[in-house]
Amino acid sequence: MRTPVKKAPAKKVAVKKSPVKKVVAKPTPVKRTKKPTASSPIVIDVSSTTKSASSMLDKAIDLIKWVDTPFKLFEVILLASVFFFGYFAWDSRTVILNAITQSSKVTNLKEVNHLVPVAESLQKDLEATTVIVHKASLNVNTRKTMLAFGPKGRDNSLDGLNSSLFSKDQSRNAGIIGMLNGEIVCDKISVLDKSSEWESKQGVTFICRGGIPPEIGDFDGYVAVGWRKEPSDIAVIKTRINLASSEMSQ
Repeated sequence: MRTPVKKAPAKKVAVKKSPVKKVVAKPTPVKRTKKPTASSPIVIDVSSTTKSASSMLDKAIDLIKWVDTPFKLFEVILLASVFFFGYFAWDSRTVILNAITQSSKVTNLKEVNHLVPVAESLQKDLEATTVIVHKASLNVNTRKTMLAFGPKGRDNSLDGLNSSLFSKDQSRNAGIIGMLNGEIVCDKISVLDKSSEWESKQGVTFICRGGIPPEIGDFDGYVAVGWRKEPSDIAVIKTRINLASSEMSQ
């Protein structure tokens, strides 16, 4: 019998595997936000403001010390009045220039004999104490009183009285500008000249004024209506004055 031949076991050939690269994921950078901190205090430099106020106060004190005679006081008042009127004229220059352009054409104010019945009717309808009609000339800044009605009727003491249209009084100038803009201006009376002094003597404490004619830009004069106390219905008063001023213009 043949003895079986033992085969040598086959050698296993190890297959080298290529190393697998491990991919390490890089961590995404995290943006760090600053924690809100308490807002830093706001520092206001008031040194310049304080210096400016102190400088103005020093100048005012120096001016008071400088005014040591009546002549110097009059000079200061005169300069202040000129400055105020110049500023007011500059601030309202457009309205004034337009009105001057219109009034330099042909006057729209009727003659006195035509104004009398209109003023008389206006006084009666509004139960007014006084009614005064003024003729105005913006070119030369003058105002001429045409007629006046008091509690006892027509008063000729103011006829032909000439005075300035614009003055150093702020309320009066504001009223003129209001009438140039087509407004009826109503306010407590301010005694500034012979005309308002006459009104005050009649017991007037409240007046309403309307331009003649009532349209914006046209200004040949105005009518002033006065009462001993303020009327209750100002809207009705203004409407009636507008009607009268239309009748007083040609």
